[in-house]
Amino acid sequence: MIDILDQIKPMLEFESEDDFYYLQIMQRKKENPQLGSNSRVVKNYYIRNFKYLEKRYDEIKAVCKLFNARAMLRLNKRSFRNVAFKTMQNIANSMANGEYSFIRKSYDRACGDGHNDTIKKWIIDIDGEHDESYVQAMIDHIERSRPEGKKLLLRLPTKNGIHLITRPFDLRDFKPDYPDVDVHKDNPVNLFVP
Repeated sequence: MIDILDQIKPMLEFESEDDFYYLQIMQRKKENPQLGSNSRVVKNYYIRNFKYLEKRYDEIKAVCKLFNARAMLRLNKRSFRNVAFKTMQNIANSMANGEYSFIRKSYDRACGDGHNDTIKKWIIDIDGEHDESYVQAMIDHIERSRPEGKKLLLRLPTKNGIHLITRPFDLRDFKPDYPDVDVHKDNPVNLFVP
Protein backbone atom coordinates (compact mmCIF):
# COMPACT_ATOMS: atom_id res chain seq x y z
CA MET A 1 0.00 0.00 0.00
CA ILE A 2 1.14 3.53 -0.75
CA ASP A 3 -0.25 6.55 1.10
CA ILE A 4 1.88 9.68 0.70
CA LEU A 5 -0.59 12.42 1.66
CA ASP A 6 1.55 13.71 4.53
CA GLN A 7 4.64 13.86 2.32
CA ILE A 8 2.80 15.66 -0.50
CA LYS A 9 0.99 18.30 1.59
CA PRO A 10 4.00 20.66 1.90
CA MET A 11 4.23 20.78 -1.91
CA LEU A 12 0.66 22.01 -2.40
CA GLU A 13 0.12 25.76 -2.42
CA PHE A 14 -3.26 27.42 -2.66
CA GLU A 15 -2.55 31.07 -3.37
CA SER A 16 -5.88 32.15 -4.86
CA GLU A 17 -9.45 31.00 -5.44
CA ASP A 18 -8.39 30.17 -9.01
CA ASP A 19 -5.90 27.47 -7.92
CA PHE A 20 -6.67 23.78 -7.78
CA TYR A 21 -4.93 20.43 -8.04
CA TYR A 22 -6.30 17.70 -10.28
CA LEU A 23 -6.79 14.27 -8.71
CA GLN A 24 -8.06 11.24 -10.60
CA ILE A 25 -9.01 7.85 -9.30
CA MET A 26 -7.90 5.54 -12.04
CA GLN A 27 -8.06 1.83 -12.72
CA ARG A 28 -5.11 0.49 -14.65
CA LYS A 29 -4.96 -2.61 -16.82
CA LYS A 30 -1.91 -3.83 -14.86
CA GLU A 31 -4.10 -4.38 -11.80
CA ASN A 32 -7.38 -4.93 -13.68
CA PRO A 33 -6.75 -7.18 -16.71
CA GLN A 34 -10.47 -7.18 -17.60
CA LEU A 35 -10.29 -3.52 -18.69
CA GLY A 36 -10.67 -2.99 -22.43
CA SER A 37 -8.15 -0.13 -22.46
CA ASN A 38 -4.94 0.65 -20.56
CA SER A 39 -6.80 2.68 -17.95
CA ARG A 40 -10.22 3.93 -16.89
CA VAL A 41 -11.04 7.01 -14.86
CA VAL A 42 -13.38 6.17 -11.98
CA LYS A 43 -13.74 9.66 -10.52
CA ASN A 44 -12.15 13.11 -10.68
CA TYR A 45 -11.60 15.58 -7.85
CA TYR A 46 -10.69 19.26 -8.10
CA ILE A 47 -8.74 20.01 -4.92
CA ARG A 48 -9.25 23.68 -3.98
CA ASN A 49 -7.75 23.64 -0.49
CA PHE A 50 -6.40 21.38 2.26
CA LYS A 51 -9.73 21.24 4.06
CA TYR A 52 -11.46 19.82 0.98
CA LEU A 53 -8.70 17.24 0.45
CA GLU A 54 -8.73 16.12 4.08
CA LYS A 55 -12.55 15.97 4.16
CA ARG A 56 -12.63 13.77 1.03
CA TYR A 57 -9.55 11.66 1.72
CA ASP A 58 -11.34 8.73 3.41
CA GLU A 59 -13.81 8.68 0.49
CA ILE A 60 -10.92 8.74 -2.01
CA LYS A 61 -9.26 5.77 -0.29
CA ALA A 62 -12.54 3.84 -0.09
CA VAL A 63 -13.23 4.35 -3.81
CA CYS A 64 -9.69 3.20 -4.62
CA LYS A 65 -10.16 0.03 -2.58
CA LEU A 66 -13.61 -0.65 -4.04
CA PHE A 67 -12.45 -0.34 -7.66
CA ASN A 68 -8.87 -1.64 -7.23
CA ALA A 69 -7.72 1.77 -8.43
CA ARG A 70 -5.11 4.43 -7.68
CA ALA A 71 -5.56 8.02 -6.53
CA MET A 72 -3.30 9.97 -8.86
CA LEU A 73 -2.52 13.62 -8.12
CA ARG A 74 -0.89 16.10 -10.49
CA LEU A 75 1.59 18.18 -8.50
CA ASN A 76 1.49 21.14 -10.89
CA LYS A 77 -1.55 23.21 -9.97
CA ARG A 78 -4.26 24.20 -12.39
CA SER A 79 -6.24 27.39 -12.97
CA PHE A 80 -10.05 27.24 -13.08
CA ARG A 81 -9.99 30.19 -15.49
CA ASN A 82 -7.49 28.62 -17.90
CA VAL A 83 -9.25 25.25 -17.75
CA ALA A 84 -12.58 26.94 -18.57
CA PHE A 85 -11.12 28.57 -21.69
CA LYS A 86 -9.39 25.34 -22.74
CA THR A 87 -12.69 23.49 -22.24
CA MET A 88 -14.42 25.87 -24.66
CA GLN A 89 -11.63 25.29 -27.18
CA ASN A 90 -11.92 21.50 -26.76
CA ILE A 91 -15.68 21.65 -27.28
CA ALA A 92 -15.32 23.76 -30.43
CA ASN A 93 -12.66 21.41 -31.83
CA SER A 94 -14.77 18.33 -31.06
CA MET A 95 -17.79 19.88 -32.75
CA ALA A 96 -15.77 20.97 -35.79
CA ASN A 97 -14.46 17.40 -36.14
CA GLY A 98 -17.91 15.85 -35.62
CA GLU A 99 -16.74 14.11 -32.43
CA TYR A 100 -19.81 14.91 -30.34
CA SER A 101 -19.36 12.01 -27.93
CA PHE A 102 -16.09 13.55 -26.69
CA ILE A 103 -17.75 16.80 -25.59
CA ARG A 104 -18.78 15.42 -22.19
CA LYS A 105 -15.10 14.82 -21.35
CA SER A 106 -13.92 18.28 -22.44
CA TYR A 107 -13.47 19.71 -18.94
CA ASP A 108 -11.40 16.81 -17.64
CA ARG A 109 -9.30 16.78 -20.83
CA ALA A 110 -8.63 20.49 -20.23
CA CYS A 111 -7.56 19.75 -16.64
CA GLY A 112 -5.03 17.23 -17.90
CA ASP A 113 -3.75 19.38 -20.76
CA GLY A 114 -1.82 22.00 -18.89
CA HIS A 115 -0.85 23.53 -15.62
CA ASN A 116 -0.63 27.04 -14.25
CA ASP A 117 2.16 26.58 -11.74
CA THR A 118 4.99 29.10 -11.50
CA ILE A 119 7.16 26.49 -9.77
CA LYS A 120 7.01 23.51 -12.12
CA LYS A 121 7.52 20.05 -10.71
CA TRP A 122 8.91 17.13 -12.71
CA ILE A 123 8.82 13.45 -11.84
CA ILE A 124 11.91 11.33 -12.37
CA ASP A 125 10.53 7.79 -12.59
CA ILE A 126 13.03 5.17 -11.44
CA ASP A 127 11.49 1.74 -11.95
CA GLY A 128 12.80 -1.49 -10.51
CA GLU A 129 15.32 -2.29 -7.81
CA HIS A 130 18.37 -0.02 -7.71
CA ASP A 131 20.99 0.25 -5.05
CA GLU A 132 21.22 3.50 -3.12
CA SER A 133 24.50 4.51 -4.76
CA TYR A 134 22.81 4.51 -8.19
CA VAL A 135 19.95 6.69 -6.92
CA GLN A 136 22.33 9.04 -5.11
CA ALA A 137 24.54 9.38 -8.21
CA MET A 138 21.42 10.35 -10.19
CA ILE A 139 20.41 12.91 -7.57
CA ASP A 140 23.93 14.38 -7.60
CA HIS A 141 23.81 14.58 -11.41
CA ILE A 142 20.47 16.42 -11.27
CA GLU A 143 21.70 18.84 -8.60
CA ARG A 144 24.78 19.73 -10.71
CA SER A 145 22.64 20.40 -13.79
CA ARG A 146 21.67 23.87 -14.93
CA PRO A 147 20.09 26.09 -13.77
CA GLU A 148 21.92 26.64 -10.49
CA GLY A 149 20.12 25.88 -7.25
CA LYS A 150 18.51 23.02 -5.42
CA LYS A 151 16.38 20.84 -7.66
CA LEU A 152 15.36 17.79 -5.61
CA LEU A 153 12.10 18.56 -3.82
CA LEU A 154 11.00 15.14 -2.64
CA ARG A 155 11.69 11.42 -2.88
CA LEU A 156 8.64 9.17 -2.95
CA PRO A 157 8.16 5.40 -2.92
CA THR A 158 6.17 3.79 -5.73
CA LYS A 159 4.91 0.25 -6.20
CA ASN A 160 7.78 -0.48 -8.57
CA GLY A 161 10.56 1.89 -7.56
CA ILE A 162 11.04 5.56 -6.72
CA HIS A 163 9.81 8.95 -7.88
CA LEU A 164 12.12 11.92 -7.49
CA ILE A 165 10.16 15.17 -7.54
CA THR A 166 12.38 17.92 -8.92
CA ARG A 167 12.37 21.42 -10.30
CA PRO A 168 13.10 21.54 -14.05
CA PHE A 169 16.72 21.06 -15.09
CA ASP A 170 18.72 20.74 -18.29
CA LEU A 171 18.08 17.26 -19.70
CA ARG A 172 20.79 17.35 -22.38
CA ASP A 173 23.41 15.76 -20.09
CA PHE A 174 20.95 13.66 -18.10
CA LYS A 175 19.30 11.58 -20.86
CA PRO A 176 22.56 10.17 -22.30
CA ASP A 177 23.65 9.04 -18.82
CA TYR A 178 20.22 7.70 -17.80
CA PRO A 179 18.46 6.63 -21.03
CA ASP A 180 16.10 4.17 -19.30
CA VAL A 181 14.80 6.69 -16.74
CA ASP A 182 11.60 8.52 -17.67
CA VAL A 183 11.26 12.23 -16.95
CA HIS A 184 7.61 13.32 -16.70
CA LYS A 185 7.00 17.05 -16.90
CA ASP A 186 3.33 17.06 -15.88
CA ASN A 187 2.28 13.57 -14.85
CA PRO A 188 0.53 12.50 -11.66
CA VAL A 189 2.05 10.80 -8.64
CA ASN A 190 0.34 7.91 -6.88
CA LEU A 191 -1.14 9.57 -3.81
CA PHE A 192 -2.86 6.40 -2.62
CA VAL A 193 -2.59 2.81 -3.89
CA PRO A 194 -4.34 0.07 -1.88
